[in-house]
Amino acid sequence: MFASISGPRRPSLPRAARHARRLAVLATAAVALAATGLAVAATPSSAAACNGYVGLTFDDGPTGSTGALLSVLRANNVRATMFNVGQNVQGNPSAARAQVDAGMWVANHSWNHAHMTSMSQSQMQSDLSQTNSAIQSATGVRPQLFRPPYGETNSTLQSVASSLGLRQVIWDVDSQDWNGASVSQIVSNASRLQAGQVILMHDGIQNTRDAIPQIMANLNSRGLCPGMISPSTGRAVAPDGTPPPTTAPPTGSPTTPPPGGGCTATATFPNVWGDRYNTSVTVQGASTWTVVVAVTAPQRISTTWNGTPSWDSTGYVMTMRSNGSGNTFGFTTMTNGNSSARPQIRSCTAG
Repeated sequence: MFASISGPRRPSLPRAARHARRLAVLATAAVALAATGLAVAATPSSAAACNGYVGLTFDDGPTGSTGALLSVLRANNVRATMFNVGQNVQGNPSAARAQVDAGMWVANHSWNHAHMTSMSQSQMQSDLSQTNSAIQSATGVRPQLFRPPYGETNSTLQSVASSLGLRQVIWDVDSQDWNGASVSQIVSNASRLQAGQVILMHDGIQNTRDAIPQIMANLNSRGLCPGMISPSTGRAVAPDGTPPPTTAPPTGSPTTPPPGGGCTATATFPNVWGDRYNTSVTVQGASTWTVVVAVTAPQRISTTWNGTPSWDSTGYVMTMRSNGSGNTFGFTTMTNGNSSARPQIRSCTAG
């Protein structure tokens, strides 16, 4: 649509000339926009091909390489969630602002990446509040998501995060970029992503940036698109917050529900360290549920989240009940010298 401009009318030009002039004006405007560096949101032509959404996340920013990461993400039409460290934001607020300007979502990753489960409740509160304030001051956005450093969490930390309006988000797939993974290894790890799931990556790692085009090619081939992480469920949804049209189950070995059980529980092991590992369990088929999980001696479950646990007399069998935190719960298991065993889901019962 063209606006009417008052004043002397210009001599009328032949139709072909008028059309050529309009094209020239549009081209000049496009060049001017590009020259200013403004981010122009394009309507993805493949929007109809999105059969599900995944959450691409980058921890530990902003760094000196944040600009390079944003360039790669923009070039591949990716919107991602940046779990930022508060002191890094305070030291480089312009980089944090650039994340938002590039269409990314910013989130809380603690003040200085400490082991937060060793903190008191008041220390946790101060740490997360200070980080929220730094991010909001730099970007104008108040975080709604929180990722605990190292994936370490407990009920106190979850309660503190919730009191600050933060949804805790761990991850379903670990890219292992922090562990020196090659580009091909990062791409291979990312290929395990299923609809609704979240992958852990990091700002400041060259191999991660180099892997992004191949990660996107794989996702596109499977009809998966980058999305936002829902503050209510912690799962990846469409960028405008609507649920995905389809939700594939996470990777893992689901249990066969017992007769009348009415639900299925699927376990994945998103991150493993030398002395411990995390387990993420997703329940399907019921909004309230009871899941029984057993670990192998001498392993012991040290922390849990997103559920209400109880144990039998041996301490090796845990019964987890839903507590209104959604259909995904998790726990950390100390290996105690047995690093090969993994928990077994014994049953999933609805109600």
